Amino acid sequence: MFKKQSKLDKVILVFNYVVLAIIVLVVLIPLIYVLIASVTNPTTLVNSGISFNPLKWTFQGYNRVFKDGSLLLGFRNSLFYSSAFSVISVVVTLFAGYPLSRDGFVGKKFIMTIFLITMFFSGGLIPTYLLVKNLNMLDSVWSILLPGSINVMNIILARTYFQSIPNALREAAIIDGSSEMQYFFKILLPLCKPIIAVLVLYQFVAQWNSYFDAMIYLKSAALQPLQIILRSILVQMQPNPGMMGAGSAQDAAQRQQLAELLKYACIVVSSLPLLLMYPFFQKYFEKGVMMGSIKG
Repeated sequence: MFKKQSKLDKVILVFNYVVLAIIVLVVLIPLIYVLIASVTNPTTLVNSGISFNPLKWTFQGYNRVFKDGSLLLGFRNSLFYSSAFSVISVVVTLFAGYPLSRDGFVGKKFIMTIFLITMFFSGGLIPTYLLVKNLNMLDSVWSILLPGSINVMNIILARTYFQSIPNALREAAIIDGSSEMQYFFKILLPLCKPIIAVLVLYQFVAQWNSYFDAMIYLKSAALQPLQIILRSILVQMQPNPGMMGAGSAQDAAQRQQLAELLKYACIVVSSLPLLLMYPFFQKYFEKGVMMGSIKG
C-alpha cells in the first residue's frame, strides 16, 4: 500500500509517523518515569534518580500507602464522589438535552440562551459559597455533588446527539402507542450508549481530579477526598504521619527520601481508576464525541 503512494504522499505519511512517534514518547516517558520512581529505592532515587535495575527496586512506598488509613479513606471518598457525581450529572444532562433537541419545544431558544450565558459568566466564589452555606450543604457530600453537576457543554453535546437520531423513529414509536416517556427510556436511551459513556467519562475524570470545592466546603477529615491528601503530599510535601512511620527511628535525610518515594507511589495509586476506565469507554468515546458535535 505504501509503495503505491506518490512521493509527496510518502513524505507526508513519514512526517505524520514521526510526529505521532514523538507525541507517544512525550506521553510515555513521564508515565514510565513516575512508575519506575515509585519502586526505586529511596536513597537511589534521591541521590542518582530512577534505576532500571530490579535489585534497586522496593515496594516500600506502596506498602506504606496501602497501610495508611487516611489515604484509603480518601480513595473511597473520591470514588464515591466521582461515581455519584457522574450519575447525577449525566441524568440531569440527558433530561435537559432531550427536550432541547425537539423542534416543537416551546421556549427552547430562550432556555439555551440562559444556559449559554452561564458558560461565560458565573456568580463567583463568594456568592457560590454563600449559596451553599444558606442551603445548609457546608461540610456535607452535597456540597461536592450538586453545585457543579450541570455542565452546559455536556448538555449541548447530548442535545446534538439526540438531534442526530432520525425523528422517524419517534414517529413510528408514537404510532405504535408508545408514550413520550416510554420512547425516551426504552427506545432512545439504548441508542445513546456512546454519548452516555462520553458524559460519564468527562464527569468522572473532572470530579476525580477536583480538589478546590472540597478544600472550600469540607472541614471533616472523614469527608476529605483523595485529592486533598495528595495536595498535602505533592504540593506541601507533607505525607501523613502514618505513611512516614515513627519519627524517632528516622533522621531528616531518611524522611526526605521516603517522602520523595511516597510522592510517586501516591501518583500511581491515584491514577489507577482513570487508567482502568479508559479501555472500557474507548470504543464509545470517538463515536459519542463525533456524533455529539458535528450536527446543528
